[in-house]
Amino acid sequence: MVALYVASLEKGGGKTTISSGLGRHLLSAGKRIGFFKPVISANTKPPKEHTDSDAVFIKHLFALEESPDLLCPVFSDEGNLRQGIKEAYAKVSQDKDVVIVEGVSDQSQASRSIVETLDARVIIVAGYSKELPKAIDSYRNLGRHLLGVVLNKVPASRLARARGEISTQLAQAGVNILGVLPENRFLLTLTIGELTEHIQGEILSGAEKAAELVENLMLGAMGVDPGPAYYNRKTNKAAVVRGERADMQLAVLETSTRCLILTGKTAPNPIVLYRAKEKKVPIILTRDDIPTVVTNIESALGSTRFNQDNKLAKLTEIMEQHFDFPALYKGLGLDS
Repeated sequence: MVALYVASLEKGGGKTTISSGLGRHLLSAGKRIGFFKPVISANTKPPKEHTDSDAVFIKHLFALEESPDLLCPVFSDEGNLRQGIKEAYAKVSQDKDVVIVEGVSDQSQASRSIVETLDARVIIVAGYSKELPKAIDSYRNLGRHLLGVVLNKVPASRLARARGEISTQLAQAGVNILGVLPENRFLLTLTIGELTEHIQGEILSGAEKAAELVENLMLGAMGVDPGPAYYNRKTNKAAVVRGERADMQLAVLETSTRCLILTGKTAPNPIVLYRAKEKKVPIILTRDDIPTVVTNIESALGSTRFNQDNKLAKLTEIMEQHFDFPALYKGLGLDS
């Protein structure tokens, strides 16, 4: 049994996403996979977002029997961290070939203690940056523990440089590149429910579709009488329209729409409500204006978490194409 520690250079770098992709691949190869996410906190209870967004989702994704509390234990005393890690890890690692350990954030000393205690192999998840080779230096002292780096969410315009110059610089520094994963908008999408929460809205109808993903965003056209032709430019979208513009709202509903967001706390026209129910398009009502709603959505997109099953197929496709699984198997000492 081997521990695979997935670390990140920044918050929201993609540790859970990469952990999910790695675990699913190993499961499909017949390996017995476990998960462990230690949390270092002054509180004795794990932050709600950790349990809900990570441990519960991974438990479901990997079909694990252990409870979320066992998968995501909290340690408040760093002085006894090593012993606590050993004991908690023993509960989730029985009969496993690989246990994926999602690293603690912004606590390099704690990370090193966990890696050494578990004799773990380490993958670093990093976003594209010209300063990346310098940032990686902080992990080079991991020595034999370090398997390599995954460059995640690399913009299309930077892929060639990431695969060329950056990868060469890291290789010259003795750091292996395990993958250069292109940015994919679908993996950054929000569900209707998440979108509603971030804009502090209320779902007036269609709440049963709260788990569906919103792939695009469109704003109400500035024209006097915008037709469906405008809104047909994007599919599976959330359309943000002023609450008093029933004409725009009806035009939106004639096109491929995931949800309709009405701003200004204006109650929707009954005709719009009827048409939305007929089309099975959820309506979200928010008191904010369009600029505020857009700002909140953009902020939400920057902190999306990988916690939906319907993103898994796209993640699997990306990792199968761009991740070096043979190098992973060799580094973990597994038969491929």
